[in-house]
Amino acid sequence: MAQSFSGQLQPTAAERHRVVGATIVGTTVEWYDFFIYANLAALVFQKLFFEPAGEEFATLLSLFTIGLSFLFRPLGAFLAGHFGDKLGRKPILVVTLLLMGAATTLVGLLPTFASAGMLAPILLIFLRILQGISAGGEWGGAVLMAVEHAPYGRRGAYGAFPQLGVPLGLLLASGMISGVSGVSPLISETFFDEWGWRIPFLFSIVLVVVGYYVRRSVEESPVFQEIAQAARQESAPIVVVFGKYGWLVVLCAFLFAGNNASGYMTAGGFLQSYATRPLDAGGLLGMNRTLVFGFVMIASAVWLVSTLVSGYICDMIGRRKTFIIGWLAQLVAVWLLFPLVNMGPERPLMFLAGVSVFAIPLGITYGPISSLYAETFPASVRFSGVSISYAIGAIIGGAFAPFVAQWLLQTFGTWVVIAVYLSIMTALGLTATLLLRARDNVPLDHGFEASGQWSTYQAEEVEVAGAAT
Repeated sequence: MAQSFSGQLQPTAAERHRVVGATIVGTTVEWYDFFIYANLAALVFQKLFFEPAGEEFATLLSLFTIGLSFLFRPLGAFLAGHFGDKLGRKPILVVTLLLMGAATTLVGLLPTFASAGMLAPILLIFLRILQGISAGGEWGGAVLMAVEHAPYGRRGAYGAFPQLGVPLGLLLASGMISGVSGVSPLISETFFDEWGWRIPFLFSIVLVVVGYYVRRSVEESPVFQEIAQAARQESAPIVVVFGKYGWLVVLCAFLFAGNNASGYMTAGGFLQSYATRPLDAGGLLGMNRTLVFGFVMIASAVWLVSTLVSGYICDMIGRRKTFIIGWLAQLVAVWLLFPLVNMGPERPLMFLAGVSVFAIPLGITYGPISSLYAETFPASVRFSGVSISYAIGAIIGGAFAPFVAQWLLQTFGTWVVIAVYLSIMTALGLTATLLLRARDNVPLDHGFEASGQWSTYQAEEVEVAGAAT
């Protein structure tokens, strides 16, 4: 690394590229693990782990375990934020990757209720909690490594790359489930439900090895290196975050919740379950499982592209304008989704159109989150502020979105109430966006924070501040 005149370490282009690659690979592995659980919980776990509860209640219990892990994300965020602000971003990324990989692989080895009784769901819930702790710490470290390595004026683009791990993870998870589901009938009609579901979980160990190797090869964030050299780490960064920046945590959490609730219609497996549940088991559409997951893979690719594009757009027109465009488009897409999906049994391509159109605003309101979050909190408590905001937003938004959607559907018997719920969450994200101050391209280094200028920085000062850094 070179040094600027201000003393902050400046990464080379090659180092920046390695960091971008490492954040994409790592977050993809993490979210593959997370989504494999969410999708299979929606498809088969009600029969494997909760069947004694009765069909409808077992489905709700299975979906509830998806959200349960989100309740432990704040714990992961507290731990990762504390040690990430004190020890660095890089070691936290390695630890969270290994924890998620171990928990996911062990799910694939669990006994079912038929062979182990109540021990089976207890172990399942325990491993899901470990996944939640890992996910709570993973995201903050990944996006800070990317954004804090980014050159001036390109934080939106660099910050969008770790965001690609979500659609890539969903694409990979959907592809794995689709592949195993497609091959299963060649072995036996019951292979997927009995043993095939384990394969995607066990495959995680291969991805974790790759992710570990890649993440070990990157340099620590230049912002944290500056903090470490100055010996200015906060002794209790979490306390400082809530004491000085609590209102910002709330607004950032609401912003992410607006995106996350809608995102978990596919990422949380609700739409997959909604579309594929057999008609003789109370399902509404009864579509082919392999076909549906193939369509979700295509929609994930659309989500990936729109996420990446939004990162570049927010560097050109600003974070706030990009979000507003995304929220308005998401409000429209929410009301198009179910009418199109419901045509799926007779016209399968309409299902594909529905989930693909829905994926576009999901990407627009997801790509800029990294740069906006990083620019909201000062260097000394940035990992804590970013991680806690994301974790709380995930609880408000995505944690129980599949559960809420299923409960609304069973209670009212119509998709309209689900669309109303998603519209309310979208409006929440839009409101938070309007209340947050635009801080595009605020200097991220610790020296700027120490100068006392952080709290008074305005987005209009971008040109002056940018020239100074």
